[in-house]
Amino acid sequence: MNKQFNIQNLIRENIKGLSPYSSARDEYVSDGSEMVFLDANENPYENGVNRYPDPQQRGLKAVLAEQKDISVENILLGNGSDEVLDLIFRTFCEPKVDNIISLPPTYGMYKVLSGINMVENREVLLTEDFQPDVDGILKAVDEHSKLLFLCSPNNPTGNIFSEESMMRLLNKFNGLVVIDEAYIDFAESESWVSRLSDFPNLVVTQTLSKAYGMAGIRLGICIASKEIIAALNKIKPPYNVNELTQQKALKRVLDVQSVKEEISNILNERERLLKVLREVSFVESIYTSDANFVLAKVDDATNRYKQLLAEGVVVRNRTTQPLCKNTLRFTVGTPEENKKLIEVLNKLT
Repeated sequence: MNKQFNIQNLIRENIKGLSPYSSARDEYVSDGSEMVFLDANENPYENGVNRYPDPQQRGLKAVLAEQKDISVENILLGNGSDEVLDLIFRTFCEPKVDNIISLPPTYGMYKVLSGINMVENREVLLTEDFQPDVDGILKAVDEHSKLLFLCSPNNPTGNIFSEESMMRLLNKFNGLVVIDEAYIDFAESESWVSRLSDFPNLVVTQTLSKAYGMAGIRLGICIASKEIIAALNKIKPPYNVNELTQQKALKRVLDVQSVKEEISNILNERERLLKVLREVSFVESIYTSDANFVLAKVDDATNRYKQLLAEGVVVRNRTTQPLCKNTLRFTVGTPEENKKLIEVLNKLT
């Protein structure tokens, strides 16, 4: 455990004394009885969405808490993971003073959010095998380093970061270690949520956009200590997760069997795609994946991207990213979509 960590040393001074906006639905929590709601200036005529949504998403959080074996007070939900990440920046990083550490190649929003929030982004490249350079990270840290972003499984490389590296960073870094687990459901490794009580500086972000197939409803999950969640709730917009999103998300997370079957199908299709890619003449190497995509090094990524596009297949050209020259990222699709991709790859070979 990081014994030097103190959450109060990280929260921005103006946030510490801030009182969150109290909405009508915060002040009255329904006990299930029939009530006449004349408190929120809503249109009274029922159409399913004429009332404001639960600002704390209590029903959805209760299910997620039970499934993840944590307390409801350990969860904050957002309008996608991007809102969750932005709330973390705005709660803990003083503009033009503090800095964050990110590890390219990685998810591009960390850099974008650092720019929006006027927070320096100190980039420490991953090693050649796409693992955190722990010594390099710790050298880049100073007293104004508030956040360290670890995307594991990493995007765009697809690999899980080593437990040893993560442990060292959690113990040595005195800011928040944000582990982005957008793809964790496709990995064999256990989520770091299970270690929440061991590390007071641990923040885990997850999403319903990938394994749960709910990208269109925008539902991001932040899991951390009660103290961290309480600080984030101070600046969370009162109705940031709309009623339709809450309804769709609740129905989906309760359908455990369907989610498991889809994940299994995606992993089987990933293996099928890997076998084909190994035989494609212009594919030079394939990187280990713990996610629902595969990163492959090819002879000329920009040319191959254009060729695939001309055949009606859209992949991601990652050649501009550090350590990713001439790489293409292939998302695992349905069996029919993968069949089309395979046909095109064989045609181009």
